[in-house]
Amino acid sequence: MKNLLLLSIIAILGLSNSIIAQDVNFGLKTGLNISNFTGGDADRNNIFSFHVGGFAEFELNEKFSLQPELLYSRQGSEAENSIKIKLDYLVIPLMAKYYLSEKFSLEAGPQVSFLVNDKAEFNNSSIADAETDASSFDFGLNLGFGYNINSNLFAQARYNYGITTVVENPDIKNSVFQISLGYKF
Repeated sequence: MKNLLLLSIIAILGLSNSIIAQDVNFGLKTGLNISNFTGGDADRNNIFSFHVGGFAEFELNEKFSLQPELLYSRQGSEAENSIKIKLDYLVIPLMAKYYLSEKFSLEAGPQVSFLVNDKAEFNNSSIADAETDASSFDFGLNLGFGYNINSNLFAQARYNYGITTVVENPDIKNSVFQISLGYKF
């Protein structure tokens, strides 16, 4: 994990001269999260939540760009209709985007997430809500695609596969599907 993060930083620094000379688009995005946990043997259901934040897209050439983002993202899962786990993260993805055409792009890249809030909500009203044992750091890989509706408005769909564990026993990881709508300034 540290090697992948180090490799990402080196790639950014190595491309910095190219980035400075190219176009930069800033913008905002928001959308739907459909999240769950993978691992362990509990029966879990998806929860529907949101993400919101900003980005900068650095165009390296007409086919390739880098897009770092800073997002607030609520993720989690519902276990056996008795407890809902909500994890709020400050998420920093670094997406490499390859444009198949002027409108369509493929995107992939690493993501680091820092836990800012966690809550376990019990459906039984006699049990008070509580904090979880969630890890304060999460690392994942993203894969998705984008569609430019016009020069400012775009839509994205992305899957985040958690690499690190959210909770150690059992080994539970994040699994998040995102649908986004964004605006480039």
